[in-house]
Amino acid sequence: MQNCDYDVIVIGGGPGGYPAAIRAAQEGLRVAVVEQSELGGVCLNWGCIPTKALLKSAQVIETISHAESFGIDVSEARPNLEKIVARSRKVVAEMKSGVEYLMRKNGIEVIKGRGRIAADNFVTVTPSDGDEIVVKAKHTILATGGRPMQLPVLPIDGERVISSTDAMALKTPPATMTIVGGGAIGVEFAYFYNQLGTDVTIVESMDRLVPREDHEISASLEKSFRAAGITVLTGTKVIGCSGNRDHARVEVQSGSDTKTLQCDIVLSAVGISANIEDIGLEEVGVAVSGGKVEVDSFYETTVPGVYAIGDIVSGPALAHVATAEANICVGKIVGLNPTPLNYQNIPSCTYCQPEIASVGLTEREALASGFEIRMGIFPHTALGKAKVMGSTGGFTKLIFDQKYGELLGAHMIGAGVTELIAEAVVAKSLETTWSEVVESVHPHPTLSEALQEAAAKAYGKAIHI
Repeated sequence: MQNCDYDVIVIGGGPGGYPAAIRAAQEGLRVAVVEQSELGGVCLNWGCIPTKALLKSAQVIETISHAESFGIDVSEARPNLEKIVARSRKVVAEMKSGVEYLMRKNGIEVIKGRGRIAADNFVTVTPSDGDEIVVKAKHTILATGGRPMQLPVLPIDGERVISSTDAMALKTPPATMTIVGGGAIGVEFAYFYNQLGTDVTIVESMDRLVPREDHEISASLEKSFRAAGITVLTGTKVIGCSGNRDHARVEVQSGSDTKTLQCDIVLSAVGISANIEDIGLEEVGVAVSGGKVEVDSFYETTVPGVYAIGDIVSGPALAHVATAEANICVGKIVGLNPTPLNYQNIPSCTYCQPEIASVGLTEREALASGFEIRMGIFPHTALGKAKVMGSTGGFTKLIFDQKYGELLGAHMIGAGVTELIAEAVVAKSLETTWSEVVESVHPHPTLSEALQEAAAKAYGKAIHI
């Protein structure tokens, strides 16, 4: 190591990159982060954090619109999108400054520019202005993240057809919006703009919204969205798009039927593509498959000393997954013998209203895997805390293995479920059984009682239903 400039160089400062750098620095290694844009990556700057700030404003609008039901008389809420966006950017700025502080606190050097791996453990950094920098380290971790995917029939122009990044910075809400993609990103923006008064249509090629979730969750969300005035077109694909200065025209097909949707703005929310271009993979021989970097269980690529984590490797493209992979990767580098990540126990959260949260097998997946199951569904209408909050929509669904009583999956829709899901994640990681969930005392009145009651319901022992 004495011949290396650094022990570890991390290319990319997002939710995989900067935690990897911090963990390595905590273990006494000399670390540098190469970042061409902003520390925190897409998640902090143009993803997880700013979208949740926008969604919080939408929730405030919704709460005010129902204030009378809480015995409060208020005037009509008048959203100001410029101020809403400004607040979200302020939240981002504060958190980004926190990441910058963590870099200084842990003695991590931040090198601004585009990083590329080269032979013999070298990394070249090309700044936006100035000469190329060449540095060297024994270990290099690639954490270059992803970007919004584009459909060939729906090219993003940033004006009539926009990406999720563009959708976070509009100055005024459009009168009409067509959202292509009914996954987490699509439904979150559908909720947000619906609360601002936009006439929203969602186009989803699969047969249901949030198609990776349990089928009953999808049905419940669609029912809620339709009640809110959102038009939902499932089993429908985009076959073309055109536009002019005044509007966009989206051609869609469902079965043999085609029609044209006219709107002010089209939001493309069809997923992400990994940022693996022009980072030196081909030159040094790092193997790529299906648009992702090939890695082992500890994230080492086919080239010794080069690692990859986050959106550029197979697995859920989620910030918390990237962070978990970072910890495991650095643990392996420093010889801590970490346990490989269990991708069957990764929580998924969607922050529209009602919220969605899940972990583990869906009902259909459990049956297809050959399990005999016991299942408990507890409606939130029977929760005292949900009644108090005025948020009784939704339910908690727990799936257990009938033979051993072990928790296989948890699926929730309703207020606050993105906070509750962590209990199910811990329970599943500990191979917890239904009786252990039921016998663990849950405080009353809380939303968490839904987990206890759903577990009891699976075995005919629920008290409040």
